[in-house]
Amino acid sequence: MIKVPDLAWLRFRAPDLDEMERFLTDFGMVRAARSEDALYMRGSDTDPWLHETRLGDPGFVGLAFQASSAEDLQAAAQMEGASASEPVSEPGGGSRVRFTDPDGYSVEVVHGRTTVEPLAVDHALPLNNGREHLRLGAAQRVPSGPARVKRLGHLVVRVADYRTSAEWYESRFGLIHSDDVYLGDPENVITAFLRCDRGDIPVDHHTLLCVGLGEPGFEHAAFEVQDFDAVMAGHDHLRDAGWTHQSGVGRHILGAHVFDYWKDPYGHILEHFTDGDLFDASEKPGLYDPATVLGVQWGAPPRS
Repeated sequence: MIKVPDLAWLRFRAPDLDEMERFLTDFGMVRAARSEDALYMRGSDTDPWLHETRLGDPGFVGLAFQASSAEDLQAAAQMEGASASEPVSEPGGGSRVRFTDPDGYSVEVVHGRTTVEPLAVDHALPLNNGREHLRLGAAQRVPSGPARVKRLGHLVVRVADYRTSAEWYESRFGLIHSDDVYLGDPENVITAFLRCDRGDIPVDHHTLLCVGLGEPGFEHAAFEVQDFDAVMAGHDHLRDAGWTHQSGVGRHILGAHVFDYWKDPYGHILEHFTDGDLFDASEKPGLYDPATVLGVQWGAPPRS
């Protein structure tokens, strides 16, 4: 087993790269590279790309995790079902090891990508609140336009059997439980919020959910933006551009992040989020029913 520190990218297929680029630009990504049959989009952080679209029938292809070291990548190559380490031909290069998970999703582990210069991000001034006045002598003027995506935060997929899939990811990549979710009997756990294990370094409340309900397939992917004002300004920009809203804006209970969900031109749900819980490896998992998972602290509940 290795302990991956974060996600690296997602791969999709679509029949029209122009339409996907138009949506992803309005969603807040920036073109990293494009060829006749592939589009690569990045965020404002230093990853060379986060989202690939290849020409083809619409669909989700798979995900990639980052490896912490070249030694971890070589260890991954020794795991059952792994490919040999091979060069990455996409922007940023590096080396990867390929797997196929129990539901047929492509899973890659990558190390050695060349980072890129971060992009400037407009953001609102500090917020005044009832206890602290941080903005003095300056008018608040929230920038309009897309909510600039910073990074890939988490992925939710539906799987045929939750326990099989969770054990597959945990035993290979060191993911640990933040919160378990049961249906009916508390022993009937149908999914868990899994996060990366970076020891005493806090990480997102969840990186991956494998939901054992319904037909296997893509549920949604979440991308972090700068702050609450970016979520709201991005919401208005996507609405005015005519894209399809899924649900939000609201604040989840588990993970606690502010969320806003949108559909790409082919029905894949992408989420803007900000201000999520961060836990180190010492945090113990909770156990909750679906009403808590789908509930909100405020705002419009998410729709599956």
